[in-house]
Amino acid sequence: MSDFPWLVCLLALGPVLLAEGLLARYELVLYTVGRRRLTATLPPKMPYARGADPGQPPHAYVVYLDGIGKRRFDDTRDGGQLVEAVIARAPELRVLGQVQPYSPLADPLVGRPIWDWLRHHLAITLFLHNAMQTFVASDRRYRPLYNRAVSAQIVGQLRLAGYEPDNGIPVVLLCYSGGAQVATGALEGLYSELSSPLWLIMLGGFHNGANDLTHARHVHRLTSKNDWIEKVGIGLFPQRWRVLRRSPWNKALNAGSVTVHSLDPATHVGPQSYISPTARLSDGRTYLDRTADIVINIIRCDCKVKT
Repeated sequence: MSDFPWLVCLLALGPVLLAEGLLARYELVLYTVGRRRLTATLPPKMPYARGADPGQPPHAYVVYLDGIGKRRFDDTRDGGQLVEAVIARAPELRVLGQVQPYSPLADPLVGRPIWDWLRHHLAITLFLHNAMQTFVASDRRYRPLYNRAVSAQIVGQLRLAGYEPDNGIPVVLLCYSGGAQVATGALEGLYSELSSPLWLIMLGGFHNGANDLTHARHVHRLTSKNDWIEKVGIGLFPQRWRVLRRSPWNKALNAGSVTVHSLDPATHVGPQSYISPTARLSDGRTYLDRTADIVINIIRCDCKVKT
């Protein structure tokens, strides 16, 4: 009898997962056939970038790609705290957090009547929707189209934030969880459209390892042995397995293009997460402080255009 509640739960979620699987492809189809254009306009008074003075060249543009809790132009609670911490500690950076990693049309879920209703009555569907979008983005049938859509969204937001092609200013894709799948897929389009020097910083990255990483100057993987969600991703996607040495991810590893930073004993989510403002290290810093410090140190020390 103890298995009965789980059986009921699975039966109830089955139709929801099926519906989400279909809906997750719907936006991509609309974008691909040209029936809908990308949403570029932000809410009133929301800047296209925060941080460094737009009249002065920043050290780098940082595009933050949030986890699957992202449903509006503002970041999730945890992601927003990380962005605020980076801006406060590194005023020389221009930071964009409005990109919608889980919408090929750059259309946030909040503000759509059906999703607002679901948010109040069945909030888990919001997470399921974004999780399913991650799997669409990793599906080899849809991956090129999804990569093209999201890279176009990022290019558009960077231009509106003042980024000029061929200006040599680094672009850093800072991504959390499922945002890594989108970030790895956007590299080729960003390089093609902007000729940007690109860096990738993944925090608990959940990705399939199939996207080409050759356009990234370097990849930094921030991880923890207690991050079971990232471990699920590694086990789920064969291209992350070390035995497939010719996968794009393993090629980058073998070329020395990936640096691993341990954030033990942090977890992926929860009160002990990478971005926790309450969990503390032995030196008194919070986990959020440590993550922000590492991200900023990477950008200041590694993300430089070598002439």
